[in-house]
Amino acid sequence: MAKRIQFSEVKTRLEVSSRGGGIEIDLTRFGFKGEFMSAYQNYLGGGMLGKVCANDTIRAYNKPCTPKQAEKLDKIAERLKQYFHLLTNPDTEWEGSTYEANQLRPESSF
Repeated sequence: MAKRIQFSEVKTRLEVSSRGGGIEIDLTRFGFKGEFMSAYQNYLGGGMLGKVCANDTIRAYNKPCTPKQAEKLDKIAERLKQYFHLLTNPDTEWEGSTYEANQLRPESSF
């Protein structure tokens, strides 16, 4: 079984605050040389963060991508969004939000 790549090993940028932020990873070790993926979260106001979103440089720039590659990117994106949610949501009874509940929120307040 292949070793699961940890995001801390491929992180290129990270900004986390009570108002959201983002993380960027290098996708080279996932088989996408020279490509990147980001997960980010916006502040909605009132102490609430919007849902965690993700994008990658392959699909953002309409580069060729097979259905199998797209499925792999979707799986990486889901893991990255969950990881970023853990970083932006303290695990406390009165502040924290589950990932599932967070993903029901809008992306931004606009």
